[in-house]
Amino acid sequence: MSQFVKNQVRKWGVVSVVVLSLATVLLTSYTKYQHIASDQPDSSKLAAFVEPSFPYISTSVDARKIGAGFPTDNQAARTLALQLGDSAYVCFDTDQLRWSVAWTGNFLPMVLMAQISYKNFFNKNNAIARLTGEPKIATGNYAGWTIGKPLFRNGKQENEPTWKALPADQARWNGSYVVGSEAILHYTVGNSKIYELPGSFKFGDQTVFRRKLRVESVEKELYMIAAEVSNGSTGEVKGKTAYIYQGANKDSVTAISIAGKVGWSLEINENKYVTVKFPPAAKQSLGIIVMWKGPAKLLKAFEKAARLRPEQLPDFEKGGPAAWKETITTAGKLSPDTAAFVTDQLTLPLNNPWKRNVRVADIAFFPDGRAAVVTFEGDVWTVEGIDKNLQNIKWRRFASGLHEPLSIEVVKDFIYVFDRNGIVKLHDLNNDGNADYYENFSNVMSQSAESREWAADLVYTPDGSFYVAKGGSLSNGPGMTAATSGKGFRTGSDQNGTILKITADGRKSEVIATGLRGPYLGYNSKTGVLTATDQQGNFVPSTPIYVIKKGDYYGVTPTAHRTDNPEIAPPLTWIPHSVDRSSLGQAWVTGNKMGPLNGSLIHFSFGTPGLFRVLIDSTSRILQGGVSYINANYPAPTSKGALNPVDEQLYVTGFNLWGSASVGISSLIRLRYTGKPSYLPNQFHAGNQGIIIGFDSEIDKTSALNAANFDIKRYNYKRTEEYGSGHFKLDGSTGEELLPVAGSYLSADGKKILLLVPDMKEVMQMEVGYKLNAKDGRKMNDHFYFTVNSSDDMDLKKYGFEHVDLALLTSKKAEIATQPAKTEIASAEKGQEIFQKMACAGCHSPGTKTDGMYGPPFKNLYKSERIFDDGTKVVADEKYLRESILEPSKRIVKGYNEEMPSFVGVLTDTDIESVILYIKALKK
Repeated sequence: MSQFVKNQVRKWGVVSVVVLSLATVLLTSYTKYQHIASDQPDSSKLAAFVEPSFPYISTSVDARKIGAGFPTDNQAARTLALQLGDSAYVCFDTDQLRWSVAWTGNFLPMVLMAQISYKNFFNKNNAIARLTGEPKIATGNYAGWTIGKPLFRNGKQENEPTWKALPADQARWNGSYVVGSEAILHYTVGNSKIYELPGSFKFGDQTVFRRKLRVESVEKELYMIAAEVSNGSTGEVKGKTAYIYQGANKDSVTAISIAGKVGWSLEINENKYVTVKFPPAAKQSLGIIVMWKGPAKLLKAFEKAARLRPEQLPDFEKGGPAAWKETITTAGKLSPDTAAFVTDQLTLPLNNPWKRNVRVADIAFFPDGRAAVVTFEGDVWTVEGIDKNLQNIKWRRFASGLHEPLSIEVVKDFIYVFDRNGIVKLHDLNNDGNADYYENFSNVMSQSAESREWAADLVYTPDGSFYVAKGGSLSNGPGMTAATSGKGFRTGSDQNGTILKITADGRKSEVIATGLRGPYLGYNSKTGVLTATDQQGNFVPSTPIYVIKKGDYYGVTPTAHRTDNPEIAPPLTWIPHSVDRSSLGQAWVTGNKMGPLNGSLIHFSFGTPGLFRVLIDSTSRILQGGVSYINANYPAPTSKGALNPVDEQLYVTGFNLWGSASVGISSLIRLRYTGKPSYLPNQFHAGNQGIIIGFDSEIDKTSALNAANFDIKRYNYKRTEEYGSGHFKLDGSTGEELLPVAGSYLSADGKKILLLVPDMKEVMQMEVGYKLNAKDGRKMNDHFYFTVNSSDDMDLKKYGFEHVDLALLTSKKAEIATQPAKTEIASAEKGQEIFQKMACAGCHSPGTKTDGMYGPPFKNLYKSERIFDDGTKVVADEKYLRESILEPSKRIVKGYNEEMPSFVGVLTDTDIESVILYIKALKK
């Protein structure tokens, strides 16, 4: 690991013992608004996640157990939870185009991942959104609208969710218009256009729900299922009102009425479904469906209240009033030009008039250099003033209500966001700087309610299509679907853990690759090369980087979604756990102003955090690659990034939550090329004779020719259903192989080094540590990590190496067996070094801190009682600690998930003994 990473880990390890509060946590900076710049921290409290002035949030909901008489198959992954006023709410299922559930009282609990961590930044104990209020109206898991005849469950008691939108030729969600605090829902049923304004009103203390509908061009009769009441005693339709009575004495009733001069009519099917029939009509019709549940003795009062006169819908197609008028101005922080690549900080607008958190997930640029960023809480901000000095950055809130978005693109001046609803295209209809129409550009990808089935990534291609990556349905935390036969996963949707291509019109999808756990994408717009990372975990032994090819399968059994037993496609390279235990996005540097990084693939590490330069050896029979760390200041986890088309520098977003070594909450930074010399590796080749590594700068000849300046080791991983992997020698035994350097050579141009390495073979992981001097005297002490997918003969002359003594390979190989084993002594001090070096500090606190940590804290761990998720207990003695290091999946401490790899073959017996001594030393 590079010295910079080691130092950062040490620093963060010390910081991590501090209990963070909202007032003291490292936010990137608060700023005042109304064009007043400030970069000083501010301890002002955040407002609630749900804003009363915005009409909805996007969410999943589980309403299967809301009480007698309601459907028991009522769950939805994509809903708009609308605030109707006066403590009345409804979840509109945009996949099935139905009112999933309407209720009164409390709004949904804020327990989804983005919600529960909104104020408590490291809280990842998400739960399922279930009603805590009083349900009134609900429907089950079937289409809310049908053509020609009503359709329910085809005789079934319950329908299993498909986690898909309805076929577009049957019905399609088109989007929502935001007009002040109201939302107009737009969808089509067949060729008929429907515009719906949900609302509520009261008579006395009773809440009535209303669905104002504008229906256009009905060619064949349509049916809308308004409610399902499964415990009705009797039902009847009188005129324009349908009644289903409940209770032995008929003392409760669900009543549905039609208001307005329309030809619509009501039916009761199977004594429990209330449906509205819309006859064929060429002209537009406007009416209201009025719905109420309450005491039968109040029926007369309801019938009187239901005599509404429908007014025209607001003039929504021209855009509504701006919800966010203020501009927040911040001043950035420039880094001094101390290296080839430095990071400037763009101060986030945290001190804003809405007291809104700003956890930036992704960034995209307009052609003129303006930016759009999307936040994990579901907002979009536009950003201006991104110039050389960053002293007048102007932020404007543009959109809200999105569902855990992680990706954003700008295409032809339109903003596209990928969230759990699908790809949303945002329209500012009246040019007031706020989005008015949230168009469903595409919802053809499946989406379950599983918390880790992220809408992970979105990239645009020049032909107008998009690639999207979907997270796997991991079993971390509670879920709605059954566990799979593969460890660590739930069933989720039939496209979880996949990469899809979405057509330019958004109406069709094509599966490109499967078998992924948590993929994120990179796309080179000049070459058309698609790349991806995946998350280490079950079935993924360490962090991989892939070059994606259509039809490839990447080894995660529960997300294979195929039965032909395909071969597992190899990664371009693996990255060791201690170097990057949690990867995220990628970016290709396609501009011409990043100096040595021009044309490079950049890999983003959430866990380390930081950026890695990816090198590709395309001369081997099978593509292979490697990575080197870009030393810079990373104030928060690095997640996604994009190249600014004006300055052609790389802008990087990220926010904290899942256990990064960083303690920063969120940041937006610019990786800037200063023109100073770079000392990064810029090319590599691996083959039968050894390893060639090229550098951006010339190397001092004396240090290059000293073989003692290099350390090389190699090992394999094992892909199993357990989390991560230990390290294994090529013969299958545990451990790592240390390889000698038989000789080192410097190329004629002084920038490439050839390392003669005996017994080169295909291997999953190799590491080269080097201690060199550049020709200008700069010390170059770092590591390069790579994979050998194919070990072939290399043309050494081609790379500038003449007169290489290949006989050294044979003589040095004979010396390996005669080297005595090193004697090591265990100590608590050595254990502390291992704790930092192996990135343990990113998941376990040496103190008592638990926020943001994947694993239990180490202080007072020794001899404490451990309670496991199966209810069993044990005292944490030396035997248990050793087991936890070598077999971490064997027993999981209650309240935690399986998120630690085995250190079999990674740590020696002395290393393990040292770690145990260190843990023992942390006891009071």
